[in-house]
Amino acid sequence: MSRNEIVTLSPNPRLPLLLCLLGLLLLPLTGINWISIIIITFGIFLLIQTLILRLEFNSEALVVKQLGRNLRTFPFKDWISWRLLLPELPGLLYFREEASPHLLPILFDSKMLESQLRLRVPSLEKPMPS
Repeated sequence: MSRNEIVTLSPNPRLPLLLCLLGLLLLPLTGINWISIIIITFGIFLLIQTLILRLEFNSEALVVKQLGRNLRTFPFKDWISWRLLLPELPGLLYFREEASPHLLPILFDSKMLESQLRLRVPSLEKPMPS
């Protein structure tokens, strides 16, 4: 795979489904059902995002697409650092641009996300402290 190749990550509904399952499991255990409802609602929201959003890597930027149209572009030249937080759960992608930090739930193939980040911005990876 080369840096000039355009790669679109496959969606992975694992995180939203885990949240919905967690909310359903908490429903009979808690006396306060609104907590379960909030967790399930957030899981459904993320599931919808999984269906309509795509991450695309090109030679110059990470592009967030919504139903095929560019929603937001994050040029690599503006990045300061990146880190995957708890990628095995799946977790979160943290990256910092010159203007602001970003924290995104990993709704995509986490291994492919990590390999693309290491291919395109390897020197900016900030590993988790041991």
